Amino acid sequence: MSGHEAHEHSHRDVTGGWLRPAVFGAMDGLVSNFALMAGIAGGTAALSQGRTAVVLAGLAGLAAGAFSMAAGEYTSVASQAELAEQEFENERLELLRNPEAEARELAAIWIARGIDSDLALQLAEQIGRNPEGALEVHAREEFGMAPGELPSPWLAAGSSFLSFVVGASIPVIPYLFGAQDLIVSLILSVLGLFAAGVLVSRLTARSWWFSGLRQLFVGVLAAAVTFGIGTLVGHSLG
Repeated sequence: MSGHEAHEHSHRDVTGGWLRPAVFGAMDGLVSNFALMAGIAGGTAALSQGRTAVVLAGLAGLAAGAFSMAAGEYTSVASQAELAEQEFENERLELLRNPEAEARELAAIWIARGIDSDLALQLAEQIGRNPEGALEVHAREEFGMAPGELPSPWLAAGSSFLSFVVGASIPVIPYLFGAQDLIVSLILSVLGLFAAGVLVSRLTARSWWFSGLRQLFVGVLAAAVTFGIGTLVGHSLG
């Protein structure tokens, strides 16, 4: 080995198609379903069948929300992938039709970043000799993503569905084991919200306590507002 030590380091995959929908699905499942159940609990507190209404609302919210999230995520990611594929194809055609212009365009990007103009143009022209390699470089520089890096819509949909189910199940589980009011669901949901925020902090630069308290505040606020609305509506209709 020379006088320089080998330097190796790795980065997390920030372009994958599962992380964002998984995190968003779990958060949305917990917050939305607990808020929904809180609203129903507030509106049916004086009714004899209030517990049944809360359980039905929780299960219906879980199922509807999970399928809605999965369908929306699939459509969104699939549409994005189709658009990107069309842009890649357009770029491939331009590289065949106008290689000199494309080389100048790529060189201009590098020159703007501080590369010497002659060197930038020379590199761009050399890269253009390999069509597929040129497409990858041009796509990455112009679109921020290269062919083969597009997220899978099925992976995004599946991650979103499963994570939503996990999050939305937390406030429902106590009722399925005999709970008669919202207190146990509230405790579990508060713990779940804070834990979810802490988990997200492992993937970001935020501190665990900040991320946990932020998610806790957002979730409790949503549930409190919905509970208040449900109570007002329940009293007005009663």
